[in-house]
Amino acid sequence: MRDEGGTRVGWAFVATYAAAYFATSLVLIAPLLVTLALKVNALVGTERAPNSLSLIAATGSFVSLFANPVFGRLSDRTTSSYGMRRPWMLIGLVGGSLGILVVALAQTVAMVLVGWCLAQLFFNAMLAAIVAVLPDQVPVAQRGTVSGILGVCLPVASVGGSYVVNVFAGHELAMFLAPCAIGAVFVVLLVVRLEDRRLDPADRSPWSVRELLGSYYVSPRRHSDFAWAFVSRFMFLFAYALLVTFQAYYLLEHLGTAEDDVPHQVFVGTLVQSSCVVVAALLGGRISDRTGRRKALVAGPAGLYGIALFLISAADDYDGFLVGMALGGVGFGVYLAVDLALVADVLPGPESVAKDLGVLNIAGALPFSLAPAIAPAILAVGQGSYPVLYAVAGVCALVAAAAILPVRQVR
Repeated sequence: MRDEGGTRVGWAFVATYAAAYFATSLVLIAPLLVTLALKVNALVGTERAPNSLSLIAATGSFVSLFANPVFGRLSDRTTSSYGMRRPWMLIGLVGGSLGILVVALAQTVAMVLVGWCLAQLFFNAMLAAIVAVLPDQVPVAQRGTVSGILGVCLPVASVGGSYVVNVFAGHELAMFLAPCAIGAVFVVLLVVRLEDRRLDPADRSPWSVRELLGSYYVSPRRHSDFAWAFVSRFMFLFAYALLVTFQAYYLLEHLGTAEDDVPHQVFVGTLVQSSCVVVAALLGGRISDRTGRRKALVAGPAGLYGIALFLISAADDYDGFLVGMALGGVGFGVYLAVDLALVADVLPGPESVAKDLGVLNIAGALPFSLAPAIAPAILAVGQGSYPVLYAVAGVCALVAAAAILPVRQVR
């Protein structure tokens, strides 16, 4: 990794890197937004589609949970003359696109499941390599700004993915493959431009089962700062998962929204929050680099997100919900932008960058599997009250804020 006095990267590199990161978000999010649901619906009909789609999405999430750290470890051990990260970017791009092709051509739900698992497996290999470029190439003094730019890629990819799919509506194969084609352009551009790290074969440790199992573990005693960052991200995204997974039911049951109005209200709420995320992420990352402070710009926004969830919990009309979503967007944007920079600063060591970031990805993926499983118990205790559920989510966000305070390596 480069130290604080490392060579600053230029804006051309930042733009190329951000475009490749956007591409990774695009190829993963576009099927989840529209095309995967349409494919399943065409195969099994409206009544059976929700259960089939849930099985496919949950299995794919499970694959991504385990794929990211393993491919991160493989990337860290790669001694190719082309570098440590570039080969996995290309392998992931090709393999993931083939998985999407299998989904597009599938004639059964089983084949859709196989194709989506392949896509998750290989696209997460690409993601592991691309995320590792941040600590590999970007000096500490620029990480806040760059991670702030990366923080806007997901909401932009969500909008962009919806648009691309809409352009090719009615052409099933094109709807699936167009995001892959667009993503390929940006990823290949980064591969061509990147001056990748190279690992001397003599510096690579022997491969073993213990090494493989170590792909999923970072010692919290030896690397307590990383452990606290993991806890913070997990709790923050668990709070977010509770919000987004159950907001439709919150609108129906708590605010009394008509069922036909729910899609529009969810869209408006998401648009309001995403707009705030984009602005806040760019500003937050910049401020963290200028001040050199990360902890306050992670803990504070996490606390702000908790307050936003309490506001949503207390809202008695849709306007109150939108105020909470807007405030939450500010907290969400700054948190994710600066938290990525903070994590890059507290990674255990340069020899395991991609693997350790893959472990951190577990804190990002696991909440979306656990939230739907745990929420029913919270609702049962709260006698079916969605405000109680969102109050619990608010407490989780406050815990995320508190978990950053013990971090010592950064200010």
